[in-house]
Amino acid sequence: MSSTATQKSLFESLHRQYQPAVLQMCLGFMKGDRDLAKDLTQEVFINIWNALPGFRGASSYKTWIYRITVNTCLLHIRNNKTKSTVPLLDVPHPVSSGTDDKEEEDYRELYLAIGKLSELDRLIIMMVLEELEYDEISSIVGINPVNLRVKIHRIKKRLREFIEKEQAHG
Repeated sequence: MSSTATQKSLFESLHRQYQPAVLQMCLGFMKGDRDLAKDLTQEVFINIWNALPGFRGASSYKTWIYRITVNTCLLHIRNNKTKSTVPLLDVPHPVSSGTDDKEEEDYRELYLAIGKLSELDRLIIMMVLEELEYDEISSIVGINPVNLRVKIHRIKKRLREFIEKEQAHG
């Protein structure tokens, strides 16, 4: 099999395995904006395709893909800071009932709360939600595992406060 065919096969396997997790992280970075998260997910996989020949195995594919996802999302955020956007809070949403709608609302509240965090805290909590091992998160963000655990505890506390405050006002 040619190296191009091997690369294509590996890429397709990585895409199948990691696409849902990459989309989930992009959703967190984009504060729940599903269309933007889908666009960024595509961009992440374009970046993965382009970087695949240079992958040296210094980390797992999973860690490498998360790092590319983080870098792609952070670059997007930095490049679009000056552009005017309508905050998700300002977009009217219909009041509805049913468990799916309730679950959707819970996720919306969570993503809005995550969106209030710093970029690094957002990154960390999205990886926690993806159930990455703390050692792996520590490796991706370059924080000592003990300090990471303390940081995660503080992030979760802040998220609870954001959500409780929002529910009190809503």
